[in-house]
Amino acid sequence: METHTDVLLVTANVGSLFDNVGEIQSEWLQELFKTIHSCKPQFIALHFQEVGGKEYMVNMGHAEKFFWSIESNVAMRDFDRVCIYVDNQFQAEGSFTALGSMYFIHKALTNICQYDFNVKDFKAVSGHSKYVGSLDGVATVEKEKFPKNFWPDFKWSRKGFMRTRWIIHNQELDLVNVHLFHDASNLIACDSSPSIYSANRHKALRYIINRISDNRHTSLPFFLFGDFNFRLDTRSVVQHLSTSADVQTVRKDSSNEVEKIIYEEKDDRRVLLLIEEKLFAYLHQAMFREDNGKALLQYDKEVTAFHDVVREEEIKFPPSYPYSEEYTKPTQYMNTRCPAWCDRILMSHTAQEFIHNWDDSEKSVIYNTVGPNVCMGDHKPVFLFFALKTNSH
Repeated sequence: METHTDVLLVTANVGSLFDNVGEIQSEWLQELFKTIHSCKPQFIALHFQEVGGKEYMVNMGHAEKFFWSIESNVAMRDFDRVCIYVDNQFQAEGSFTALGSMYFIHKALTNICQYDFNVKDFKAVSGHSKYVGSLDGVATVEKEKFPKNFWPDFKWSRKGFMRTRWIIHNQELDLVNVHLFHDASNLIACDSSPSIYSANRHKALRYIINRISDNRHTSLPFFLFGDFNFRLDTRSVVQHLSTSADVQTVRKDSSNEVEKIIYEEKDDRRVLLLIEEKLFAYLHQAMFREDNGKALLQYDKEVTAFHDVVREEEIKFPPSYPYSEEYTKPTQYMNTRCPAWCDRILMSHTAQEFIHNWDDSEKSVIYNTVGPNVCMGDHKPVFLFFALKTNSH
């Protein structure tokens, strides 16, 4: 007999919570618990990136408190089984990813098993399991940092992936926490189409998909969710935003290297768009939020190269990054990067087949942001709520 299990998947780059300790965390948590309360899931997966923030050596001490504040909250009291994995071992430079994953199983949900990657078999989940450290030797999680020789021209950073494997009512699936590479410079990003950064992310995502599908373990349906750092095709967006503008390129005297690009409106000479390495200041910023940024989706091209293996629910929310970290500006973007849908939930074709589409709209699939009108840091968390088709036998 076909049964349904309500599942909530959430991805959140939490760097801002650690870089601004205490300032936005309580509201951030409130919004998360609100989402959980309104969805009423039986299985929750929370995937976090940038645990500890940019200054992780100083702020990593706050990580355990952050995870505990979720685990111990009254909103989670009906979840009697919890599995937590936090890679906080920044001293282990060769393997540190700053990823954290939390899984909550409701007391009403029976028949849940988790995979042991060492013995290659599933075991029933019971109680609370918490693993904090390098996670080396933890049998129920597989963690990998991208190899150093992957991009010899770029700074090696804490990017990688973390996989857990589950059986929910006889339905087997992989849940993979992902953090890919960002655009280091706006000037380089708009230099070519697609950009060199886009090519790096493409290579990294293909690497992950190959790793989770190789012959070390049986290949299963999967959900990949995290900060993919996908960006709009910046060169094309700039052309779209500045069709009737005059362009001026400013170079550094010493090296002749481009320092800034200025786009001025022809009639009144107002600066329409100013681009520097870490500045993307557009005069009419509201257009990024208009109709949830729908006009910009045509430039969101990075995931299309993977349509042979992954699918995504339709995006009906504004770009998830880079929001202002100022408490009073929850819907405003920072002028640091071109807004983009960095935070995503992707799934294999086989996983999409398990998503039950109810006829009645109240129980439909929801793909949206957490805390759209509250300051959540520079990334708005993204969630997918759905009924997983399971089998009671």
